[in-house]
Amino acid sequence: MILSDARIREAVRRKEIVIRPYRPDCLGSNSYDVHLGPTLAVYTDGALDARRPSPISEFPIPPEGYVLVPGQLYLGVTEEYTETHRFVPFLEGKSSVGRLGIDIHSTAGKGDVGFCNYWTLEMSVKLPVRIYAGMPIGQLIYFEVSGIVERPYNKKRSAKYRRVSPHPMPSQMFRNFGRKRRR
Repeated sequence: MILSDARIREAVRRKEIVIRPYRPDCLGSNSYDVHLGPTLAVYTDGALDARRPSPISEFPIPPEGYVLVPGQLYLGVTEEYTETHRFVPFLEGKSSVGRLGIDIHSTAGKGDVGFCNYWTLEMSVKLPVRIYAGMPIGQLIYFEVSGIVERPYNKKRSAKYRRVSPHPMPSQMFRNFGRKRRR
């Protein structure tokens, strides 16, 4: 079940969901709007290697905006810090953003119970488009969980994105290659 506006508001009041800054006018009928943070990043190596760290170059979005171009992957970040302690958050693009040809995530739209951080966006565009820091970029939708969550994300030693940062986070896939796989 997806949480309604009243359920999201109640979960925020009970601190089962944390959104900072929280703006009541960003609460939709069954979602909460999030905004693009002030920085973007791009990978600096021509070819990425899943077994190795991939360096990025971070830069501020200027007041006059920044033009995203097709064929380039941009890492962005939400302006909002979020925590979810009882629900599964999903981040989806706003329809107005999609109609500009902007994808805000490649595959990572689902968070986990216990996710406590800013959301890194994997942004790409179909056509050149100018974006601005602070613009609405996506919406969080919260789902109820059936059963007890035994290991929330923020308690898992293997969680790769626990370090809280208001900056875009590059892939940490390389960390998967040193571990023994469970069968």
